[in-house]
Amino acid sequence: MRWIAGLSAIALLGGVVTAAATPADASFGPTWQLTPTSSEARLRGLSVVDGKTAWASGSLGTVLRTTDGGRTWASVGPPDTAALQFRDIEAFDANTAVALSIGNGEDSRIYTTTDGGKSWTESFRNPDAKAFYDCMAFFDRRNGLALSDPVDGKFRILSTNDGGKSWKVLPTDGMPAAQPAEFAFAASGQCLVTSGHKDAWIATGGDAKARVFHSKDRGLTWTVSDTPLQSGPSAGVFSVAFRDSRTGIAIGGDFDPANETKDAVARTGDGGKTWKKPPQAPKGYRSGATYIPYVPTGILAVGPTGSDISIDGGNHWYQFDSGSFDTVDCGWDASCWAAGEKGRVAKLHW
Repeated sequence: MRWIAGLSAIALLGGVVTAAATPADASFGPTWQLTPTSSEARLRGLSVVDGKTAWASGSLGTVLRTTDGGRTWASVGPPDTAALQFRDIEAFDANTAVALSIGNGEDSRIYTTTDGGKSWTESFRNPDAKAFYDCMAFFDRRNGLALSDPVDGKFRILSTNDGGKSWKVLPTDGMPAAQPAEFAFAASGQCLVTSGHKDAWIATGGDAKARVFHSKDRGLTWTVSDTPLQSGPSAGVFSVAFRDSRTGIAIGGDFDPANETKDAVARTGDGGKTWKKPPQAPKGYRSGATYIPYVPTGILAVGPTGSDISIDGGNHWYQFDSGSFDTVDCGWDASCWAAGEKGRVAKLHW
């Protein structure tokens, strides 16, 4: 029942946020409690099952798993993968997970496990030197997609219908053309997300416009729309999060600390057709975001310079932590976790 108490704290924090909270109000808000991972990897992949079970992945071929709420973490990555960067992981329970490594050509791979990481099966190795896979997302335990940067002018989509055991490249007939320098950021495992059984979104940047692509048919056809977020070689939309098929946010900015992030977040209420800047945004670049279960207007965002929470659907944000994290995720029971550099994994407490 701890998560119920946590939701009560969220409701209390709502009053703090809407009253334009100051740092003096921090005692009423959430805090991250770091958990010992004994890892030096940068963890950009995170998948939370519930308050006890979570998986994280990152550099140096690292995959971590906890089943005791973060008190202990086991290193369970595939063997002989120390040169790979597992930038995304999707877990379905304590035993079943799918991990994606990024990179040019054969460095982009997908591995699956059904025994908690004791053994792994390589289910995909990218044969195309022009492809670079960034992230993946699942609609359910069987059906999922993986995203590559543009190949021959269009983003490429992989599809699975057997839980990641096999993958096929989808036709690009229904994919709009990419901008010349457009790509997706493999920064938090959230450049591709899903909602429900058929809706998926892609976050992009790198060129003149930071954009979001939307599919209503599991990746077969897509539409694309501009967002007000800044864009450029190191800027754009890094993460999208959706509460349902219509309500979502796009978050990002410029990850280069030499460049100021002016527009970190945009909101949509029509499935991504249109995007608007909120009255207030997080101060600085943010790489990951997630909606909080059971709190329809609650959102968490993280980045190298801090963590923020919104209780009003992304209109106003309250920074409650200044530590560095790259990605954030919540389980079905409203237990929320974050992961980042030097093996940092934390669990949210109220």
